[in-house]
Amino acid sequence: FSPLTKVKLINELNEREAHLGVNESVSWHTVYKDSAWIFVGGFPYELTEGDIICVFSQYGEVVNINLVRDKATGKSKGFCFICYEDQRSTILAVDNFNGIKIKGRTIRVDHVKDYRPPKDHEDIDDVTKHLREEGCAPAAPESSSSSSEEDEQYKKKKKKKEKKEKKKAEKEKEKKSRATSSSSPPPPLHRPPPAAVRVKEEKEDAAYDKYNQRGAPPGGHENGQRARENERLRAEEEGRRDEDRRRNRERDREGDRRRETDRDRDSDRRREMDRDRRRETDRDDDRRRETDWDRDSERRRETDRRRETDRDNDRRRETDRDRDDRRREMDRDSNRRR
Repeated sequence: FSPLTKVKLINELNEREAHLGVNESVSWHTVYKDSAWIFVGGFPYELTEGDIICVFSQYGEVVNINLVRDKATGKSKGFCFICYEDQRSTILAVDNFNGIKIKGRTIRVDHVKDYRPPKDHEDIDDVTKHLREEGCAPAAPESSSSSSEEDEQYKKKKKKKEKKEKKKAEKEKEKKSRATSSSSPPPPLHRPPPAAVRVKEEKEDAAYDKYNQRGAPPGGHENGQRARENERLRAEEEGRRDEDRRRNRERDREGDRRRETDRDRDSDRRREMDRDRRRETDRDDDRRRETDWDRDSERRRETDRRRETDRDNDRRRETDRDRDDRRREMDRDSNRRR
């Protein structure tokens, strides 16, 4: 399929699910529930990573982006891969951004099930390396043996780097130890034998017995109350944090529900507008048919009138002829008589 046909197919699938009221657990988006990556293609070549993040961060926090560029020139190839912090943002992005136009070009947005990171050079930063190793979403099962081989090669390279770094660190330590040994005075040739060390036995303090007999020392009860108070405050603080988290989750859910209701309203409005347009077109067609029928009837009437007038003219001509014939006969008879 061409990119534009894929855009149309995705939009038709979303409209069909919205029309049928399909549940989220049965939707076609659940196939990609383990991947937070999406594919974006067909956008203008002059857009940068920042421009794309500004557009696609409307429906979630963008964690990573891979804008594919030409290795020789460094120019954009017009497609990229984006990773969201939350996988639900991918559904919103695919439903809302697929088929829109950016600077006159229709873009295609689709899910990515098994995203494979590109083979970068050794000068990548730690954050990107961490994202490439662990990912930013639930890890999907590997589909082929080629991905496992690539991971093994990457691990071998990492082990080689660690060994090189360890060797460098050991060499630096040896250099430092040599420099310190050269600066310190030489040790004596004959060392005396070490003297025997005597360990004194610690005497038992009678205050421990008093402590055991009397109980806690003065001020111990107050310290216990303070510890309990601190524990209570910590528990209250944890409860507040849990409450704030619960409220944030409720707000997110409420926002998702509002977005879904807005989508349903937009779809209903579009359907109503389509129905009104169809009704208007049907009415226009009926009006045109009526006007065409009226015109045909007028033409028929006009032709009938013309035919009637022609017939009347023919009749008049015949009557005039008959009159002329009669007059001639009368004239002849009169002439004969004379």
